[in-house]
Amino acid sequence: MPLDDREQRILEEIERQFYEEDPKLAETVRTATLASLSGRNLKWALVGLIVGSGLMFGFFTRNTLIALFGFGLMVVSLVGLVAIARRRAGVAMRSEGGLLGRLRRRWGNG
Repeated sequence: MPLDDREQRILEEIERQFYEEDPKLAETVRTATLASLSGRNLKWALVGLIVGSGLMFGFFTRNTLIALFGFGLMVVSLVGLVAIARRRAGVAMRSEGGLLGRLRRRWGNG
């Protein structure tokens, strides 16, 4: 449903104020994409997995509590990795350039 003229002017005024008040945040929001966000989250999940495994194996016999914390960090990181992989796979399958789009074009259903 398209916006009427009054709503369009209000939206443009809000956008103009947003860019004036915090241009750095506005630029960050404008350039943020799913790939950049998932890439950043992927890096943190991998760091968590490495640190967690290091804590678990490093303190396995000396301090069980730290080893359990490391194991928990590994589990949370793996859950994050799986979520990122599923999200990326879902986006790829929904896009026309993805596997589903290629299959549709090949079989004439799209």
